[in-house]
Amino acid sequence: MSVKFALLALLSRGPSTAYQLRKDFDATTSQTWPLNIGQVSTTLQRLRRDGLVAQVSTGRDHDRLVGGSGDEHGTVTEPWQLTAEGYAELDSWWQRPVSRQHRGRDELVVKLALAVIVPGVDVTALVQAQRAAVQRLLHDVTRVRREVDAADVTARLVLDSHIFQSEAELRWLDAVEETVARASELPSRGALSMVAPARVLR
Repeated sequence: MSVKFALLALLSRGPSTAYQLRKDFDATTSQTWPLNIGQVSTTLQRLRRDGLVAQVSTGRDHDRLVGGSGDEHGTVTEPWQLTAEGYAELDSWWQRPVSRQHRGRDELVVKLALAVIVPGVDVTALVQAQRAAVQRLLHDVTRVRREVDAADVTARLVLDSHIFQSEAELRWLDAVEETVARASELPSRGALSMVAPARVLR
């Protein structure tokens, strides 16, 4: 998810400090995509550069009342707010479907594709290690999901997404293992098919 639009959405509710924005984001996503304060501050600076947010200079007393009291060290910081351009940018984002046509490179897909064509790499061992890791994650997320209050819609939504994605990854890993096993039984045809991922990665 774009940190940019997450911060714009949170600021649309009212002025807030960088520290409070981080806390609100972590709460909204049940801390499954944790942000550090550096990411928040850097993104806010970019948003200010682009004219989408501005800092509210209201003095120390008001800062304690708007958007949180400061960072984890007790430092009082000035809150941020959306500009008119920021509201327009956010409104455009709400109306725009999320495109998955240009997703970033998936490290796992690239890793396994390379493992197929690099001599000496045990693809099956890689798949099994990945499967074990995903199963542990799925177990942990499912346990947390069972403990979430029925009224906490945001937490349920985020955790359900992780569960479904983990289940899909496990099914894909099963398919990878089966495909590799079949290819190993057909040396000549398998060798040809295993070259294909290298072309895709260029």
